[in-house]
Amino acid sequence: MSERLAVGCHLSTSGGYERMGRTAVDLDATTLAFFTRNPRGGGAKVLDGQDVARLRDVLAAHGFGRLVAHAPYTMNLCSGNPETVAFARRTLADDLERMEALPGNYYNLHPGSHVGQGVDRGIGLICEGLDATLEPGQATMVLLETMAGKGSEVGRSFEELARILDGTRHDELLGVCLDTCHVSDAGYDVAGDLEGVLGEFDRLIGLERLRALHLNDSKSPCGSRRDRHERLGAGHLGIGCFAAIVAHPLLSTLPMVLETPNDLAGYAAEIALLRSLAGERGA
Repeated sequence: MSERLAVGCHLSTSGGYERMGRTAVDLDATTLAFFTRNPRGGGAKVLDGQDVARLRDVLAAHGFGRLVAHAPYTMNLCSGNPETVAFARRTLADDLERMEALPGNYYNLHPGSHVGQGVDRGIGLICEGLDATLEPGQATMVLLETMAGKGSEVGRSFEELARILDGTRHDELLGVCLDTCHVSDAGYDVAGDLEGVLGEFDRLIGLERLRALHLNDSKSPCGSRRDRHERLGAGHLGIGCFAAIVAHPLLSTLPMVLETPNDLAGYAAEIALLRSLAGERGA
């Protein structure tokens, strides 16, 4: 293949942005994901402009694809608690402003959980929250993540994601991140019928909306709605699923982020595995 996969993993910003980038280079990654703030809380460190600039230099020097920042898990745009919704909107707006320091990248978002209000109300609140925070001309595209369907999660089906995209004023600022564990757990047979799943995605959403991938095997069978990630090849999806993904002409150009239960050495091994499956020279 003429270009390398843009593949990487979640990395910590605790040592600074430049250090995060250099860690990614050490793993032979060419993209990365990071939480914009504490994933279980609401606080965000003040950005060091020089540190972020040094990260941009590292990314440019090593041919990185687009990065996929991740919203904190505590954000819920469709909570039944108005204070939780207000917090989610403030956090989203603040994160998108902070992402302007790394222009042209992605911000991945779990759509939310309707907590008993019903899917229709949940989708309505998500659309209202996106309309209140997305700004024409912003340099970051927000990606809605495909969800596994546990509890009252919104986004468990392509239909639900399509309704969010269709219900916002600035849908040109929105895309989708497909998580392989999540879509399988939600009932889409991504391991046994990848083309069929992509065809359904195209029919309901449009493949041009698919902007990034989370590559995770699943501890649970298709349709389980459990959301338990596994290392590549050690779960119900199997290595063949990921070999098909990295070889697919519509998927191989997208940033691919590993969220498997691994340490850095494990991520390095999985990155090397994906490059080997893609037939990259020297892999």
